Amino acid sequence: MRVCVFCSSSEAVDERLLTQGESLGRALARAGHEVVYGGTAMGTMGAVADGARSEGGRVIGVLPAFLRDRGIADEACDELVVTGDLLERKREMLGRSDAFLALPGGLGTLDELLEVVTHIQLGQLTGPVVLLDAGGFWDALLGLLHGLQAQGLARTPEELLQVVDRVEDAVAGLESPPRRRPDAVRWA
Repeated sequence: MRVCVFCSSSEAVDERLLTQGESLGRALARAGHEVVYGGTAMGTMGAVADGARSEGGRVIGVLPAFLRDRGIADEACDELVVTGDLLERKREMLGRSDAFLALPGGLGTLDELLEVVTHIQLGQLTGPVVLLDAGGFWDALLGLLHGLQAQGLARTPEELLQVVDRVEDAVAGLESPPRRRPDAVRWA
């Protein structure tokens, strides 16, 4: 299975998140999953990719040309896809993935995650969505999603995604059948 991992490329990220990212990459590779991610060698992104490679896993990086031009591309990827912009990057990442996993991250991570959740709610994308929590990182987002649901504006978060605290549970959650509408189709 190809697992799209959304996470941070920030060099300022806490060491425990880097450790968690590397552990996740290792666990995904050991489970036989390929990693699709944002394609940089920095921050949690680099840690996930390095972890997967350390266990012989296949890593597919996807990044826009302007980031490659900044010299932050992970040139060690098994496949490095360079796109014209961030929108094309998202489309490429989503189209190449069977499941989605988000670690704590910034605005880019939130943007990518909400895009996936929106497509799942609309039945245009299938596959499990797992949030790997770290000390309650996702609590504010879950509160917002519950508020949207309470006002009739969205389905319940539990129908759209899973939140777990441990790397092992995140990998196991990828194998769980997603709770989605039966008319949902894979977005390509």
